[in-house]
Amino acid sequence: MSETDPAAALSSLAPVTAARLREIGLFGALSDEVITHLAASLKPLHLAPGDAIFREGDSAREMYVVLDGEVEVLKRSRRSRDVRVAILGPNDTFGEMSLIDVQARSATVRAVAHTRLLRMASEDLDWLYRHDLKSYALITLNIARDLSRRLRVADGILADFAASVLDEYVVGGRT
Repeated sequence: MSETDPAAALSSLAPVTAARLREIGLFGALSDEVITHLAASLKPLHLAPGDAIFREGDSAREMYVVLDGEVEVLKRSRRSRDVRVAILGPNDTFGEMSLIDVQARSATVRAVAHTRLLRMASEDLDWLYRHDLKSYALITLNIARDLSRRLRVADGILADFAASVLDEYVVGGRT
């Protein structure tokens, strides 16, 4: 690979440090000991554009943090069409629903650029639960906050869409 190749640049990045984890909301307020353990135990994954991280319907028990790059979230419509519902970048998390509700993946996620991810599996959360209950509670609360924020955004988008449809078909049909 050449020096200007983005994949080479990503793969040559230093290992994930405690300082880097501190920049990510998921790990907010964790102790130095826990952050240091996670930095040493969570390994980054490197993806090329187009690589699927997981597909809608897959079973799983892990979530991911985007360290570098971008991923797109695709949801299959009733007409079997994949529709992009989000683009996520550095410090964003995804896949956390599989840790909370233990159901199949609700969407497909794939890299749209050279991307580096951090994978956190249910075993990593179990370690936290057994070794530092406060940190486990903090991560769970951080996940809940992020899910709540996303739900608020989705509610706003849904309300705007419903109002737009009503304006177009109900109000527009009367004139």
